[in-house]
Amino acid sequence: MTDRAIPDALRAATRHLADVSDTPRLDAELLMAHVLGLSRADMLLRQRELDVPAGFAVLLDRRLTGAPIAHITGTRDFWTISLAVTPDTLIPRPDSETLIEAAVDHFHGRAPETILDLGTGSGALLLAALAQWPQAKGWGIDASAPALAVAQANAACLALADRAAFRIGDWAQGVEGPFDLLLINPPYIAQDEPLGGDVLHEPRSALFAGVDGLDDYRRIAPDLSRLIAPGGMAAIEIGHAQGESVCGLVAAQGLAVSVRRDLAGHDRCVVATRA
Repeated sequence: MTDRAIPDALRAATRHLADVSDTPRLDAELLMAHVLGLSRADMLLRQRELDVPAGFAVLLDRRLTGAPIAHITGTRDFWTISLAVTPDTLIPRPDSETLIEAAVDHFHGRAPETILDLGTGSGALLLAALAQWPQAKGWGIDASAPALAVAQANAACLALADRAAFRIGDWAQGVEGPFDLLLINPPYIAQDEPLGGDVLHEPRSALFAGVDGLDDYRRIAPDLSRLIAPGGMAAIEIGHAQGESVCGLVAAQGLAVSVRRDLAGHDRCVVATRA
């Protein structure tokens, strides 16, 4: 062992990953930490005292062929929680935390008691909200049975299963409200939009929404007014160029709307409340 083994391996991996990733150094560190069975922080603290594990090269090769980091490690951090992720679900992304931030700002010092997550996927939004508000109860709806299995497993691992219920469904069809907080992350990519990177490995049914990417918003919007409780809100994820269109669909239901931006300054969330 040399005191440069892991630092050198990380530098070399970063150079290789620069061709396939926007975050090559982070990817290298996450892969190294995973194969060592350590947190990223612990790996960085101990990198000069540990050998490069044999499995690192295997994981690096998978990433170089395009496999998402979350699929290689099987986990993804989101808000204050860590989630299991599989190819059956979308990979939770920091952009989606904008919805939780909007809810925290809306409720200030109070807490929502009931939460509905439409298109729950891995359960990221619902479980993050339940972790944020320990007295709340929530329901997650998804059209994919395999995705719901992942969400249920995540709820159990996070000790949130007693406050989270999941069922298969078609958006809000058959759902009775109202709810204090609605969290909604529908497919919003136009069917002909060219894609690359991690999304090529994610379920198409969770990505694409017709010619203009608005099909699912059109289906969801008519149910919002009956589902939002007095004093409550809906946080709806959008594509960066969809703010005006989605606001129009939601406002047509008699709701007040505003747009919240993500950390990159892009429109990311439509907030809807009773007018």
